[in-house]
This record gives sequence, structure tokens and C-alpha cells, in this order.
Amino acid sequence: MDKFQKTIEKQVRIEGIGLHTGEKSTLILKPAPPDTGIIFIRKDIENSEPVKVDIENLLDTNRFPRRTSIGNDRFQIHTIEHLLSALYAMEIDNIFVEIYGSECPGLDGSSFGFVELIKEGGIKQYNEEKDVFYLKEPIYISENSSHIIALPSKEFKISYTLDYPNTLINSQFASFVITPEIYEKEISPARTFCLKEEIDILRNMGLGKGSTYQNTLIIDKDKVINNEFRFSDEPVRHKISDLIGDIALLGKYLVAHIIGIKSGHSINTKLIRKIKELIKKEKISGVGSPVYTSISSNQLEIEEIEKVIPHRFPFLLVDKIIDITENKAIGIKNVTVNEWFFQGHFPGKPVMPGVLIIEAMAQVGGVLMLSKEENKGKLAYFMSVDRVKFRRTVRPGDQLILEVEVVKLRSKVGQIQARAYVDGKIAAEALLMFTVVEP
Repeated sequence: MDKFQKTIEKQVRIEGIGLHTGEKSTLILKPAPPDTGIIFIRKDIENSEPVKVDIENLLDTNRFPRRTSIGNDRFQIHTIEHLLSALYAMEIDNIFVEIYGSECPGLDGSSFGFVELIKEGGIKQYNEEKDVFYLKEPIYISENSSHIIALPSKEFKISYTLDYPNTLINSQFASFVITPEIYEKEISPARTFCLKEEIDILRNMGLGKGSTYQNTLIIDKDKVINNEFRFSDEPVRHKISDLIGDIALLGKYLVAHIIGIKSGHSINTKLIRKIKELIKKEKISGVGSPVYTSISSNQLEIEEIEKVIPHRFPFLLVDKIIDITENKAIGIKNVTVNEWFFQGHFPGKPVMPGVLIIEAMAQVGGVLMLSKEENKGKLAYFMSVDRVKFRRTVRPGDQLILEVEVVKLRSKVGQIQARAYVDGKIAAEALLMFTVVEP
């Protein structure tokens, strides 16, 4: 992320049909001075006051579902998430958005057209520094079967899991560090989508009036109707694009790792409100948001994990450590149908053995214990397992979130509470005891 604020060099314009209203609208993007933020102005309404992009100006997502809308008592501006996504990911801090109409143009259903518009306007850099918030503590929100997690990180990263069983989409996972270059190439071309059986429901809600087979991917059980994917995982990439658009409602840049599990606008914006509360608390307490200089140690890729614990294929059961502190660690195990144990457990009904779920949790615990300076180069052995509970099966396509936390710690012995989550729900939990010994 660049250090300094940006706007566009010159005014640019685009027209199109709104995806939900079906009405024609026009957008004009204009340069704005430093510390302005993103400001919308309804030009088709006389004497309309500007509306700043901020979570406080968000309209009720229950009243206006399936899109992100801002406004006030006099007017609304709908489906702004694709434009916001492009502005945020392309690092445009300050801009005036004049709009003729109540909804942003849908274009081809992606944010790529807005990226092209920003590039057409050119990017101008100011000398003023960006307003950046560095997340310092994890946040977890669950809503029905949707979940969203925010973790401290050294970069802005989004990971997302999508699950539409018995459809062409099925389960999809994607993860990207968000930079302008990656966003433009890998995320912005991804288009909005819906299932074939949702069409009548949306139309009865007064939505989707401007949707066509060209600007919306209509997913049947085994095909995309009258269209084809730009990416094999285009739906999950579009969900990442939407999530970025919702994060723009924070009104400042965020450095964090956001993990979405079937999340939508409603739960996304609840996360933004939580982060906004943290920002307010820091201002009240006088605590700033310094740049982390050592946070790289809070995440471990597979190569770094292998330097800490001795496990190797086929018994290395943690793919990544996404957060690790003095007394807590969170790891990920992506469970695929290619796992060796599914050959015999069980043919025709693959289920991950409970003992291996415990082993996966234990390996994250081992990383936590052996990452401590005084334990580097040593080995961690199980002493006991207690209070084991299995609450749901783990199958191919699931992603295990493995959370371990120190309960007691003596010189060479540690007791750890471990939990394994799938889709935000506990799959297994246990109390583990380790001893650390010389190799």
C-alpha cells in the first residue's frame, strides 16, 4: 500500500443500467482534495446534500437487501459496492461521485469497468499521508451459517469460502493479498451471480430488473446459462470484490486479514461497525495505530511451519498458521478429497478420522509451544488428551480453523485448550498436555 493519499487527475464519466432498478444512470467522477474521502452527490435531485461513504450513512440491509446502499431521509444511492470496491482496491482516497439516478450502473456485473474508468481519469498522488488502521485484535462474527473473521496482519488480505452444494458452484475458496495490480487482474473481472431458482424470488422482491444473462451469471445445477466463467472460481472472486466494497465503508484503509465464510453484505457491514468501534476506543484512550514492524511472525507459511515441527507428508496436518501470539495460535487445514486417509475412512462416505482432527489441533499446539524462543530446536510430545468432544463430521471441501490457547504453562509442560471449527461451528475440542524435550 502506498503511503500517500490519492485522487484522480481529471473528470471521467460512465453510463449504464442499474442491476436492480433497471433504470439508466450516469456517474461522473471528479478529483477531490486531500482528506475529503469518497463523496456521493445525487445530481438529479435539486439541492441534494453530499453523502460521504461511511458506515454511519449505510441504509438498512434488511430493507435494501442484496446490495450496499447509502443515503439519508431524502434519497438513496444503491448498489455502490462494485464502484467502492474498485476505488478502495485502486487506493483512491478522495473523490467526488456525481450520480444521475438512484443506482450505480451495473456495467457487465463486475467492477472491471470502474477500474478502467479510474485508469482513464489518471491517478494523482498528494503529499498527505493515508489514514490507515492496523487491526490489533481478532474479531469474529457469526450470523446463521455465515461467518466473518478479522485478524491482525502485516498486509490487507482477504480469504473467502463459498458453498453452494448441489450446484455448479459447489464449494470454492480463494485468498488474495489486495494490491491494485492483483485486484485489477484477479478480482475486478469477476461478475455478480445468482442461482436459477433465485430469479423469481428476486423479481418478486422488486430486484434484478436490470439483470441479464450478460451482466449476471445465472447458475443452473450443471451450467452457466447463456454465458461462461471468466475464472473457474469466478463466484468466490466476486464475493471478495463485494467484501472489499463493503470494507470501503470504514472510511479509511484497513491492514488486516479478513476471512469470510459465506458472508454477505449484512454480516460484512456488522464487521465494519465492530472495527469502527475499535477505532473510536483507540481515539478516546489516546492509543494510536502504529505500523507493525514484527507482525510478520504472526503468520507462518508451510515452509516456516516445517522449520518448527518435524512432521512431514503424509502426517503434516496444518497448512498455515494465520495468527500466533505468546499464548494463542490459529491454524488452517484445508481438507481435500485427495487426503490419504479417505481411501479407507470410509469408501463411498469420506469422513476425516477424529484422531487426526486431534492430531491437527496438536500440531498447531506444537507450533505454539516450539515457536517460543526458549523452545526453539526442541520437540513437543503429547502427555495426555482430556475432555475430547466431537460435534460434527469433517468431510472433503471443509476448511478446519484450528484454535489453540495456553491454559497452564510451566517450564517444560504446557496444557492447551484446542478447538477445531468448520464454517464457524465447533467440529471438535480437547484439552491437550505437552512436554517439551531436547531432540
